Amino acid sequence: MIDKQAIEEHIRGILQAIGEDPDREGLRETPERVARMYEEVFAGIGLTNHEIAQMFGKTFTAPENASAVVVRDIGVFSYCEHHLALMYDMHVNVAYLPAGKVIGLSKIARICDMAAKRLQIQERLGADIAEIMMEAADTPDVGVVISGVHSCMTARGIRNPSARTITQTFHGVFRERLELQDLIMER
Repeated sequence: MIDKQAIEEHIRGILQAIGEDPDREGLRETPERVARMYEEVFAGIGLTNHEIAQMFGKTFTAPENASAVVVRDIGVFSYCEHHLALMYDMHVNVAYLPAGKVIGLSKIARICDMAAKRLQIQERLGADIAEIMMEAADTPDVGVVISGVHSCMTARGIRNPSARTITQTFHGVFRERLELQDLIMER
């Protein structure tokens, strides 16, 4: 899991490497704070998609003729694996067609949150959420659309503050049925 002591040592070294004094008043506790933060925001790193599906896979019998279940605007954030930069203002839309089971709505948000607590690229995050949902809800019919802002594009490099990235992951009937895709598309 997370080695907080190693993180503290390395953060202290980074502070020195950028020309800061890690012993000055405002920075004395920063290595410890960063280690605690990393433990929280990277809690999903040690978990497989299967383990996340098991954690949040509580299901109930679906009503007869259940139609698509859609949860929109699930707020998450993550960190880009290329720059360790924040991916923020992310909104995840998830939909699935029940195949005899429905999953608790809060579990869908928890799946998105835990999958985001890894070093990621947005494309993989969508694929991971879809894979976890397929297992947890026991259905092949899942769609995930994510819209997010990446600080590696807004705060550095091209510095384009209005750029948003939208990714789509469709499985099962969501691949062919545009009316199902429309249920979760970013507007």
